Parts: sequence; structure tokens; C-alpha cells
Amino acid sequence: MSESQSQTTDFINRSTFRVVLLGDQGVGKSSIALRFLRDEYHDHQPPTIGAAYVTQTLKVGNQSVKLDIWDTAGQERFATLAPMYYRTAQSAVVVYDICSKSSFNRGMVWIKELKEQAPVNTIIVLCGNKVDLAIEARAVKAEDAENIAREEGLLFTEVSAKSGQGVKAMFQTIVSGCIAFRLSETIVILNATGEEGGGGGGR
Repeated sequence: MSESQSQTTDFINRSTFRVVLLGDQGVGKSSIALRFLRDEYHDHQPPTIGAAYVTQTLKVGNQSVKLDIWDTAGQERFATLAPMYYRTAQSAVVVYDICSKSSFNRGMVWIKELKEQAPVNTIIVLCGNKVDLAIEARAVKAEDAENIAREEGLLFTEVSAKSGQGVKAMFQTIVSGCIAFRLSETIVILNATGEEGGGGGGR
């Protein structure tokens, strides 16, 4: 490994990425965070007031990064607080309940707000929760949500906070995207440093 590659790997390993969870009350944001953090699930998870903060280290490939996860409250009266979290986040996960069309519609409102106000490089994930429930309870088809995500340039996944299905994989995908973007920034910085130092090779 070259010195520049080693420096880049060290830089990534020291990185912290911020992820914010958005969505209606009761869609399972806190349960997703708890499943990822402690691999636990509680049937009676109390509602979040304002926002809750958790941190977790995740290893992707040969790189370990720290995730700061902000779990925002789903109640309407706290919606105005969300921008202070997603404007400094590398990723925003919009969670909806696959058995609730109204929670999906509210998710679309969050996505519109993120597209208008979040940093342009924010990784936005549309996440349907509660896939463990019976098929007949489903109100939002996976293919419909996936098509919308594709049209909007979002990542899409379905998970179950209760069983754990897909939760870790979602965060791994987010981290991989964050690392890829951070690496592209690092390469630009390293190239710029080399040019400023003078004596570099020609084109």
C-alpha cells in the first residue's frame, strides 16, 4: 500500500458519518435504531420526544467508521426541528410502515423537503418497515415504492425491526455510499495538494 493510500484509509477509519431517521410516529424508527445498536426489539417502544442520539461503530470491508444516528420524533409538532439534524447529515433514512399508506404519503413529503433543503450529496434512503407482518396487511407495494425511489434517485429497502431482516444491511449500504463519497473528496484534496506542492508530473 502506498503512503497516500495508507493516509486515505486512516482518514476513512477516523471518519464519523451522521444518519438521521425521519418518518411518522409509530413507523418504527426507534426500533430500527435499537435493532442496529443492540440487536434488540421491544414491543412497546416509547415515542421519541424531540430527537434521540445513538452511536455505533460499523465495519465495512477493511474500514471501521463511526455512525452517529439521530432518531427524530414523528409527532407533527416536532417536524420543524428536523432540518437542524438533516442539514449536517451524510444520510437521511425516510421510514414508513408498509401497512400504512398515510405513513408512506408522509414519507413522500419528507423526501420533497430533503430534496429542497438537504445538502445535494445527502444519501437518501426510502425504507419500508414491518415486512414481518402478514402479506394481507400490506398497504404499500414494494414495487411501487421502489419505482418512486428510482425516479427520485433514492436508495430503497424494506426491513423488519422486529426480526432484524435487512436492518444491518441497510446501514452497511449507507456507510459504503458515505465512504465512496468521502474517498472522492479525499482524492481531490490529495491531487490538489500535489499540484500546489509544485514539481508534479505533467498531464
